[in-house]
Amino acid sequence: MSEKSIPNLIKTALGEMEPDFVVKEAHIFDSFTGFFRVSDLAVKDGRVAGIGSYDSSMTIDGKNHYLLPGFVDGHVHMESSFCCPGEFARCLNSHGVTTVIADPHEIANVAGIEGIKYFLRATENVPADIYFMLPSCVPATPLETGGATLAAGDLAQFVSHPRVLGLGEMMNYPGVLSLDPEVMKKLELANNQKLPGGKRFFLDGHAPGLIGRELTAYAASGISSDHEATKGGELSEKLSSGLFMLLREGSAAKNLLNLLPAVTSFSSRFCGLATDDRHAIDLKVDGSVNHLVRIALGTGLIGLPELINMATLNAARHYGLPGVGALAPGYKADFALYSDLWSFRPVMVWKDGVKTSERGKSLIPELGPGDWRNLGDTVKLGDIREEDLKARAGSDAMARVIGMREQEIITDDLTLELPVRGDELLADPERNISKFAVFDRYRGDRKPAVGFLRGLGLRRGALASTVSHDSHNLVVAGASDKDMLVAAKRAAELRGGLVAVLDRKVLGELPLPVGGIMSVLSLDDTASRLTTLRDCLPALGFQEGADPFMSLAFMSLPVIPHLKLTSRGLVDVNSASLVSLSTS
Repeated sequence: MSEKSIPNLIKTALGEMEPDFVVKEAHIFDSFTGFFRVSDLAVKDGRVAGIGSYDSSMTIDGKNHYLLPGFVDGHVHMESSFCCPGEFARCLNSHGVTTVIADPHEIANVAGIEGIKYFLRATENVPADIYFMLPSCVPATPLETGGATLAAGDLAQFVSHPRVLGLGEMMNYPGVLSLDPEVMKKLELANNQKLPGGKRFFLDGHAPGLIGRELTAYAASGISSDHEATKGGELSEKLSSGLFMLLREGSAAKNLLNLLPAVTSFSSRFCGLATDDRHAIDLKVDGSVNHLVRIALGTGLIGLPELINMATLNAARHYGLPGVGALAPGYKADFALYSDLWSFRPVMVWKDGVKTSERGKSLIPELGPGDWRNLGDTVKLGDIREEDLKARAGSDAMARVIGMREQEIITDDLTLELPVRGDELLADPERNISKFAVFDRYRGDRKPAVGFLRGLGLRRGALASTVSHDSHNLVVAGASDKDMLVAAKRAAELRGGLVAVLDRKVLGELPLPVGGIMSVLSLDDTASRLTTLRDCLPALGFQEGADPFMSLAFMSLPVIPHLKLTSRGLVDVNSASLVSLSTS
């Protein structure tokens, strides 16, 4: 807040200076008492000057409407929207989200320091405050190959940036527990910071299923949050360990309904909401945090005041963001006006006292991708052949297969008998078993790792994608090796993207040339292209509304139990080791 703004706010609050505008007679949510009160809200210099009775030459009729603080997304990877940061921010703002805690983990795995710098530049003048947590695990583990490696020394240059809040999700929890030297350096980087103004440096966690003494040790390291709980008991234990818990509902991992029964009126103050990974169609159609609020309220498991604070003030306070998350004197004029409290689709949205959206339409011109020249050549595919996709059988037809779970990113470690031709293991579409291959897309000089998935839903053809957490190598799933080869080559020609192939013909595609994970188009156009791509998926055997690309994106993530496939091979996540495809 500027020196000039403080006197102006005081004078406006006293009625001695005219507000920039006033929202009249709205039902204003009081984050500190949990009640709504009908009143006027006066804004001056981008801040709330006062709540009471105010007049101005510029008024907004709030009668019979509800005024809520701007929503806060406590943890999100913007890249998962397939859009560049500016378009992501425009979309979220139109849904009432005005503050974002982002982890640029995906672009950092692709492009390292250049990716982080790009995100900081691209979010300087957007209709949301976008703060960053520095990616702590690039790569996530040595069990995969990526586009960059970031050590503690590489991250040090960013710690004083005003929009860098701390160290992002420490998914290498085995490294924390085993006192891995490089992990310790990163934790020390965060814990020992003496930053200007006494700025606190926060440490985000990422520890799915971690309980007991291991959880205690993890929390003792200084890590203060987690968003990976999938069951109520896990949520409660992590809360008891002092962790701020973010209840997640994304496009792939949907955990909100399982977690809400464990949230009490008391513990809700230590909980926030997070979307984590949410793609363009879901953002455009259903929204962001407002969608989570809508779902949660519909369950009747939590009160509206507690829920609103979980979506606003709680995360703002956890991350030390003063003047964010509430409507009170001196707070930022980030708020949205709603006609009801069940749809949570804002009539108008203001950011820093400027109206930025009306009836779901952004008033901000489209924001392009910015300067992405250093991020446009990240997909290198060597001279691959159909032979490279063969999966060799052992002495029998038994193999370890990745078992996919519906609406979860945790997988099962299955042992199944597969069809065999000669010495080759085959996909079995009738049993919902697809072949799965992962290419190192950064060097292009290695043959792909090959395995199998059960549960993807693919019956014919093939899918290829360069969006695969965390290293974002090129992944291909298919019922046909020939189609898999066509899909892989087309994804490389696009400089990254999503591709669907049937009978060696490309049925649909979404180019993602920015780092191989983001589009140069607007969010609306990206969502439209993604819809067109999804419309062709039933031809490959998928059910209507299925989102196999989002599910596929997590099948190479070797920090989420239990079995995954990376560019290095099949990974037993529990033992953090590479294992053989064959069980014989």
